[in-house]
This record gives sequence, C-alpha cells and structure tokens, in this order.
Amino acid sequence: MFLSLSQWLSYVESLHPQNIALGLERVDSIAEKLKLSTCSSKVFTIAGTNGKGSSAAFLSAILQAAGYRTAVYTSPHLLRFNERICINGALVSDEMLVEAFQVIEEGRGDTALTYFEFTTLAAFYLFPQANVDVWILEVGLGGRLDAVNLIDPDVAIITTIALDHMDWLGEDREKIGAEKAGIMRSHVPVVCGDSDPPNSLLSAAKRIFSPIFCINQHFSYAIHPSFWSFESERVCYPNLPLPSLPVQNAAAVLMALSLSGLEYDVSAVSQGLVSAQLMGRFQEVAQPVHTILDVAHNPQSGAYLAERLKQLPYSGKTLAVVGMLKDKDIVNTLKPLLSCVDGWYVASLDVPRGENAKNIANYLHELGVTAYDTAASPLSAYHSAVGACSASDRVVVFGSFYTVAEVLGSF
Repeated sequence: MFLSLSQWLSYVESLHPQNIALGLERVDSIAEKLKLSTCSSKVFTIAGTNGKGSSAAFLSAILQAAGYRTAVYTSPHLLRFNERICINGALVSDEMLVEAFQVIEEGRGDTALTYFEFTTLAAFYLFPQANVDVWILEVGLGGRLDAVNLIDPDVAIITTIALDHMDWLGEDREKIGAEKAGIMRSHVPVVCGDSDPPNSLLSAAKRIFSPIFCINQHFSYAIHPSFWSFESERVCYPNLPLPSLPVQNAAAVLMALSLSGLEYDVSAVSQGLVSAQLMGRFQEVAQPVHTILDVAHNPQSGAYLAERLKQLPYSGKTLAVVGMLKDKDIVNTLKPLLSCVDGWYVASLDVPRGENAKNIANYLHELGVTAYDTAASPLSAYHSAVGACSASDRVVVFGSFYTVAEVLGSF
C-alpha cells in the first residue's frame, strides 16, 4: 500500500478521529484474528505516571547483560518513531515497520484503530519474529484499557501514581490507581515503586490474589555518596554503581527481576545499571552551552528535576526553556523549579494540545516571576537562552516531549 515509513505514519495518524480511545474490544478482535494476543516469552508490563521509560531501560540493559534477548515497546518517541520498538537494544528498521503496518492494515478490515493501537499491534507482530526471550511493555495511558494490556504479564511493575491525564483516568490518585491496577493478573506478582500507594491499588491486588511487593515495605534502597544498596527478603546488593536514571525505578526493577524466575548475577545488574540510558531524561549536552534536557511535564517529575538540578550545583546561572501542553498542571509543575532557575524562556507548542507561551508566562507571573522572555517555538526560546549565557551558565529544557524533541533534534 505504502512504501515508506513516513507515508505509513501519516496514514495511521489519519485513521481515527481521536488520538485516544480507551477500550480493548476493537484492538482485541484484531489481535485474536492475527494471533497476536498471546506470548510465549517472559513478559514484564510497566504502568505508572512517571518512571516507565527508565524502568524499561533498566530491565532491558540488565537482561541483555545477563545474555537474554529483549524486545522493548515504549512511547512516545523523541526523534524517530523507531525508538518505540527495540530488539535487543537496537531500533527496528523502517522496512520491518512497513511490513508490520501492512499486516495490521490488512487484518483490521473496517475496524477503526487509534495511532497507538495500530502501532502496538505492529510491535506485537514484530516481537515473535525476533526470537527474543523477554518482552518489556510500557503502558501508554493508564493500564486497564490500554492496548498493551492485551498481553498477560509474568511480572507487573507500577512505578508511581500521580495526577496526570486526569480527563481520562480520574481526578484523584485513588481513581488513577484503580486504572493502573488493571495490568495486574490473578496470582501474578506486581511490584509497586510508589512509596505511598493508593488504597485502590492495594485492594485490587488483594481482590484478585495478586501478590504485591511495595517499596519501603518489601524492598528498599539507600543512596550513598559513590554507590547505592538494595535489600529485599530475596536478594541484597550492598554496593551497586549509581546509574544516570532514577535509583527508585532501578530498585523496583531489581525487585521485579527477583520475582521473574530468570537467571542473572550481580555483574549483569551492575553492568546494566551503568549502561541504561534514555534520551530526554536529565540528558546532558555540552554544546553549544551546557544543556540539560528533561521531559518532566507534571508536578511529580518537575519536583524530581528540581531535586536533580540542586544536586548538581553550578557556579553560574540556570536558564530554563519551557513549553507545555495546556491539559497539564502547569502551575504545580513550574513551582518546584522556581528556586533553582534564574531566568525563564517560555515557548509556545505548535501542536493541537500545545499551550501558548503568553499563558505559561502568566502562570509564572502569578508565581512571582517578573522577568521572562516568550518565543513562538522551543528552538527559538533555546536560541535566546543560549545567547544570554556566559561560559559558566547552563540551560535546562523541559515541559514536554515536544519541547525536548525540538531542541534535541537541532543538535
């Protein structure tokens, strides 16, 4: 039908009038027809508000270091769609995606699919062909009604539960927790990396007899100046290398691995922790000035970004480039960063849900910020910030995958 990946992606984007349409009936019917709804490999499914991508990166890196072949499905991507589907650490090729899209298109008939549903089925088509040992699946939104939830996990991971996507998942942590609990299966272990899990999550696990292992209760970690330690009833690691991604997520991953039945040793754990990388997660770039790129886009991730910036003291000024979506909690995402940012460069996002720079500037003004620049795009805002930098200053780019992608793509 189409020969290039770009043509296919444009077509898939046009198929469904809504970007999001929760519910498994449509996608399940196609998966059954194409025999894509079961998996003979070990499966880890990851849900949560923040930390899903880094958890997938840790899992894949540790398991590859232990000699397993992994398949990873994540979203969204930053620069190339291929980032969403990785086989043993490598992005799938355009040719593989074109073949998969052709199969899904022929199999769906008249059934409407969203972009996410279509591409999820494409991943489910490609993974069995790659002869992998482990599938690592990141939930796109929520859990219960997300297309990823078609596949039964052997271990489920729920990272954190915070207020985001409230129009779809509910207005409080209890309702959001109930949606994320949908990835649980009866008698299948689930690891919770949230230090204060909502009752809805705990009661859901109890109701379906899913053994749940919670951070600070069934496992714990401690960060030291040059290493960190992990402890559970199953395994203890007293001296682990500090990773570039959040240790809290690494701890949940180590608990999940200990429940999986897979064989690995501490050298694979250490090697995987060091090698796990993820674009746009406190990613540092040296040129044209010291730049930190982070996709923080909700209050919890904004607070984490502020903490990381404070842990990395700097002699000069910290200038922030921010662009956000209008359906995010903009004020409470910005608030934790006020104390560690010296200058603000606010960008509009030219996407349907993008917020106008002037509105973000108004939020900053309400928070007591009196000096800021506005720009029509993240890249324009970034250039202005770079132009205002001295040799000792740094720029942090955050607020949305769209914001980070535009700046990252210019390097």
